[in-house]
Amino acid sequence: MINQFEVIETNKMVEEENLDVRTITIGISLFDCIDSNIDILCENIYHKITTVAKDLAKTADEISKKYGVPIVNKRISVTPISIIGASACKKTQDFVKIARTLDRCASDLNVNFIGGYSAIVSKSMNNSEHLLIESIPEALSVTKAVCSSVNVGSTKTGINMDAVRLLGEIIKKASYLTKDSDSSACAKFVVFCNAPDDNPFMAGAFHGVSEGEAVINVGVSGPGVVYNAIKECKGQSFEVLCETIKKTAFKITRVGQLVAKEASKALGIPFGIIDLSLAPTPAIGDSIALCLEAMGLEKVGAPGTTLALAILNDQVKKGGVMASSYVGGLSGAFIPVSEDQGMIDAVNDGALTIEKLEAMTCVCSVGLDMIAIPGSTKATTISGIIADEMAIGMINQKTTAVRIIPVEGKDVGDVAYFGGLLGYAPVMKVNEYDCSELINRKGRVPSPIHSFKN
Repeated sequence: MINQFEVIETNKMVEEENLDVRTITIGISLFDCIDSNIDILCENIYHKITTVAKDLAKTADEISKKYGVPIVNKRISVTPISIIGASACKKTQDFVKIARTLDRCASDLNVNFIGGYSAIVSKSMNNSEHLLIESIPEALSVTKAVCSSVNVGSTKTGINMDAVRLLGEIIKKASYLTKDSDSSACAKFVVFCNAPDDNPFMAGAFHGVSEGEAVINVGVSGPGVVYNAIKECKGQSFEVLCETIKKTAFKITRVGQLVAKEASKALGIPFGIIDLSLAPTPAIGDSIALCLEAMGLEKVGAPGTTLALAILNDQVKKGGVMASSYVGGLSGAFIPVSEDQGMIDAVNDGALTIEKLEAMTCVCSVGLDMIAIPGSTKATTISGIIADEMAIGMINQKTTAVRIIPVEGKDVGDVAYFGGLLGYAPVMKVNEYDCSELINRKGRVPSPIHSFKN
């Protein structure tokens, strides 16, 4: 149980340091919805989701009011739609029809996002998976709340380069179809290596095939709390710095654990995991960049940035696992550019480049996240950026991801606006040297030697 001292301390973190529970996400299995008739399938999906999650928004609001902790998002994730739609979907429009059904569910339930318009193709693609991927640009352009992801690699299987090549073209199409909103469809799509089955954060959430009928996963966040704690140990040793971050992460995770248990009890759905990722927002002070700079960097991107991020990520995980036995998802520190004012400032000041961000992804929770690039960037260049990030994940046995936005009609120096938690982003320079000959090779990159652990 949380004691009175912790309640007072939590109230301070909420009121002064931007502590929030970023999301309560209900994961829902759709296997019992499968039908060979697309209309019946969509009807089954709508009925299943709106029945299981009917009280999600109300329950989240009640818990928030009871404990005084903001719960920013209510979200749903579902079984990858490439699996659920395999027998019914004969053309891309069939998958788009499912996307519209998911969007209607989100609207009727008053949830922010619904994830799982996804495919797991780390080794190869079947016909259903290929169709779903081809449908992604239209599906994301005609829906508001639907989020999509494709897992193209893993440490066990290697990297499906045919999928990587295709996704460069898919991202370009999605960019063009939403050119009037700064290519916003791309902000709802992410490419993964080693994607977890229980991630509650968008755009990459889906309800993995290893999951049960339904589950509650909670994502907590508190960069502002960690930033203020780090400021208090200015000039202290690395040991003091690490202990400070670890203890702070423990406190943040305790709040998430309380909310998760309450939501599970109220909704009658089993508790799954706490994802203790530090996810920034555009709010002043709620920034991973500020945390890193408070450690002793003049600006994020300076030498030492990767070390600082490694310390932050590791100590957050250590603190979190002390507070909850069920930590999962991504868990660590996110470095999205558009959602972090400190990252935006570092880009504008010339301190932070895509290449430095790529180096930082070796030690953070995810990867290249919410990065705006020129709309004229070639599809093969986008595929090359994805391939580099997938290689980092595969070799290092960690989750990596790419959520990149080629903003149609904009170039380096322009600004793309996405709104809400997605924020805004300066368009960043991309290395223009060609990689098309490499990307256009067919087949799969084999798994690394250290994957053979049977």
